[in-house]
Amino acid sequence: MNYKNRKRAYYQENSCLDNFICKNCGCIVVPEGAGTQHRNHCPHCLHSLHVDIIPGDRAADCDANMEPIGVWVRKNGEWAIIHRCTRCGHLSSNRIAADDNP
Repeated sequence: MNYKNRKRAYYQENSCLDNFICKNCGCIVVPEGAGTQHRNHCPHCLHSLHVDIIPGDRAADCDANMEPIGVWVRKNGEWAIIHRCTRCGHLSSNRIAADDNP
């Protein structure tokens, strides 16, 4: 099922186990190997999509590519990727997945 067919905020309470094709590099992305219940970026090129305003809400109408522009270490020691939307400039962070390409 396409993520836009789900009700808004579905992924705030439910795991995202959908496969998808990366709009940047064309690789098939699967949730297995991520080490998390929410696969939200490509493990190969680290790009994401601008679909959320608040993580998991699917409320953003932009749908543009989110390019990885940096990394940071959160207070708890967890690493996160900083993404910037190529259309509107929105910034967000996503935790690094276990199978991400370093």
